[in-house]
Amino acid sequence: MRKILVTSALPYANGPIHLGHMVEYIQTDIWVRAMRAQGHQVTYVCADDAHGTAIMLTAQKNGISPEQQIANVQREHERDFAGFSIGFDQYHSTHSDENHARTQDMYLKHVEGGHIDVRPITQLFDPEKGLFLADRYIKGECPKCGAKDQYGDNCEVCSATYDAIDLKNPYSTLSGATPIQKQSDHYFFKLPAFTEFLKEWTTSEGHLQSSIANKLGDWLNDGLMDLDISRDAPYFGFEIPNAEGKYFYVWIDAPIGYMASFEHLCKRRPELGLNFDDYWREGHGTELYHFIGKDIVKFHGLFWPAMLTASGYRTPTGVFAHGFLTVNGEKMSKSRGTFIKAETYLEHLNPECLRYYFASKLSASVEDIDLSLEDFAQKADSDLVNKFVNIASRCAKFINSNFANQLSATNAEPELIQRTIDAGDSIAAAYEAREYSRAIREIMALADLANQYIDEKKPWALAKADPTSVEVQQVCTVGLNLFRLLTVYLAPVLPNLAAQVQAFLQLDSLDFASRHQLLLGSNINAFEPLMQRVDRKKIAAMVDASTESLANAQAAAPAPSKKAEKAEKAAPATPTDIVFDDFAKVDLRVAQVIHAETVDGSDKLLKLTLDAGEGRHRTVFSGIRKAYAPEALKDRLVVLVANLPPRKMAKFGVSEGMVIAAGNDDGIYLLSPDHGAKVGDKVS
Repeated sequence: MRKILVTSALPYANGPIHLGHMVEYIQTDIWVRAMRAQGHQVTYVCADDAHGTAIMLTAQKNGISPEQQIANVQREHERDFAGFSIGFDQYHSTHSDENHARTQDMYLKHVEGGHIDVRPITQLFDPEKGLFLADRYIKGECPKCGAKDQYGDNCEVCSATYDAIDLKNPYSTLSGATPIQKQSDHYFFKLPAFTEFLKEWTTSEGHLQSSIANKLGDWLNDGLMDLDISRDAPYFGFEIPNAEGKYFYVWIDAPIGYMASFEHLCKRRPELGLNFDDYWREGHGTELYHFIGKDIVKFHGLFWPAMLTASGYRTPTGVFAHGFLTVNGEKMSKSRGTFIKAETYLEHLNPECLRYYFASKLSASVEDIDLSLEDFAQKADSDLVNKFVNIASRCAKFINSNFANQLSATNAEPELIQRTIDAGDSIAAAYEAREYSRAIREIMALADLANQYIDEKKPWALAKADPTSVEVQQVCTVGLNLFRLLTVYLAPVLPNLAAQVQAFLQLDSLDFASRHQLLLGSNINAFEPLMQRVDRKKIAAMVDASTESLANAQAAAPAPSKKAEKAEKAAPATPTDIVFDDFAKVDLRVAQVIHAETVDGSDKLLKLTLDAGEGRHRTVFSGIRKAYAPEALKDRLVVLVANLPPRKMAKFGVSEGMVIAAGNDDGIYLLSPDHGAKVGDKVS
């Protein structure tokens, strides 16, 4: 029995899980279940990546602490993972005591080993927000081609890379202010010192896929640079020891979160007999695997092994990267409704269908996979309903009705059943190699053989002539034994359906070894439908629901601010010019949120009770539920469009105006008046 520790990349605690994320967690979960089914001890841990400027700013926007922000998101993440049967042994957070201690310990060992350097760097600083700006929060003109509205690290027009300080006419996307250059001491991990170690590690067989090893080899040959491991206050994260106002960069403590999550499990579940050092120190014969997306291979293939070896820990046995998800052949799109959140999928469709579809597409390569919604429906119907489940439905009714639920004591087709049993070795090997698509093809070929056997024997015709004939019982017993074997092979992909089959056939186990034990002379329970065909209307409803948030964000387009005008060259063009008289028709008022609550039947709307200084309260429905907690809005000042006619909101009630918000791909942001504005003031 092998002892294996498995991790998936940590989702960032600043937004929802979407189907692109689910590729990785489904891939990992299938592997874990398949290896357990082969008799190995496998532990699966993960955590929320819970630090960084983005989380700090989101918490500020929501009017809550960063701790409350990450707790709220973690509950949502765990809910969605559970909905897809992702079986973590431990799901933790990088904002934990264990991670704090491990991060500090590793850093101090890096200091002791001479692997840390401190030197000043020049960065762009937002004078209004009072913080140094990460590249994502800076835009300007590309210094190479002059393209406008480019981020602070690369140009999407000419593909040039550069430092943010080289941008022309830069502006802060947080405030619109023109950033200033400011110097600050930063802490660096001396990565180039590990070049030779990394060249050997990346090329050692089994550590990486060949394409990833080649890519990392290019970076190694180009020469590594010191890794900046610090960020300046204000920042939500762990403070660096003996460095006031300096915090560990989120990418430093994030992978250490794997260790911390496992350590927490060891302490929480002592009955498991897990020991931290057995899995994180050399010489214990255990295995460690990371499943990640191809976009973070530099961190896991270079930075992480170097950090581990510099602090006396073992390196991963293997790092497995996967490609991205496209939907209907294109990148996920909010406007097309194909940016699908896990929550939205679960509201409409069976999660096991998606697990199966991803499995049918996944291999050990780093290639992208496509979710064709029509192909998805056809494959689920054809493979799972028409081929797999149909075997049981065609045979069970005769055993239930004509033989008092008892299977035949005779194996009437030993050759066919043995052929199906023997196929288990190849299927198990395909799972371990992460060649899930190959495993699925082999399983479905066996399903075709089973259905062919039933078609040839025609138990329904035999039963019509003699309902209680021995041959009917034998044929149906063969069919259900084949069905049981297929369930064993599909159980890592379809755990919920497999559990239903286990109860139906009264099975003790569905592990791979159990396939050698035939069901002969035993009893089964009454057959109940196991899976329904995919309803195309529900797919359409899911797509429609996925476009709703975008529509809500676009419904309230903001007026350009004075600050944004400072970056005139980078500001988007106004679609249609208006005259002042047009603008004067809009009655904008300062209003105070008296009460906010969720709306039953809608996951997008909040019901706001507003005081606009009119001697009465207004009810306004706003599509900001995903961005703001109701309790965070109480007493907040907002900008209200006061002269819109009342609008009936479907079954929810009448909305008496609209609050102004800005919307982009990152979220929805309410506009608020500055300090000193009072309820009822006219905005002009």
